[in-house]
Amino acid sequence: MNLVELAQRIREYRLNQRLTLEDVASRSGLTRSWLSKVENFRITPSLPALGQIASALGVTVSDLVQGLDQKPRLVKVAKEERQTVQRENSPANTTVYQSLAHKRPNRSMDPFLLTIPAGVARKEALSHQGEEFLMVQKGSIEFEFDGQRHALRSGDCLYFDSHIPHRIINPFKREATVLCVFLEQRG
Repeated sequence: MNLVELAQRIREYRLNQRLTLEDVASRSGLTRSWLSKVENFRITPSLPALGQIASALGVTVSDLVQGLDQKPRLVKVAKEERQTVQRENSPANTTVYQSLAHKRPNRSMDPFLLTIPAGVARKEALSHQGEEFLMVQKGSIEFEFDGQRHALRSGDCLYFDSHIPHRIINPFKREATVLCVFLEQRG
């Protein structure tokens, strides 16, 4: 199952009911921080935890996963149909993530267009399972990988193992745009 689709669906159900993470945490017996990680597709809930989330949201597990295993052979996402995805619940993270393939459930790759404002850097490098591809579309960035910084400008690309701590830094005076493709490794 695609982690991004599931995370977006859980968040959408919660927001549609005007529930906070604290509300869902108290109803489900799960912690607010753990639920935040689920919604920000940092972790995948187990089936029992998914049941607790569904119950807290007043829906069934099948409501949460319905259609996520369907895989159309071709999907088109027009520019105006891009979906902005909330990656982290942190006022410090002002990077905008636009999903470029949200119409295809159960996909192996997750392409995003990232808009990184001038002077923005995540506080710490993070890691996750899988692999990633980055291509700077506009502007310049610095990319920290395993403690080393790499300067990238428009047209430069990287492909890397994302289980190694990494982060994007934009120390420059202009906004940068980066194409980012996550490849989720399924076990």
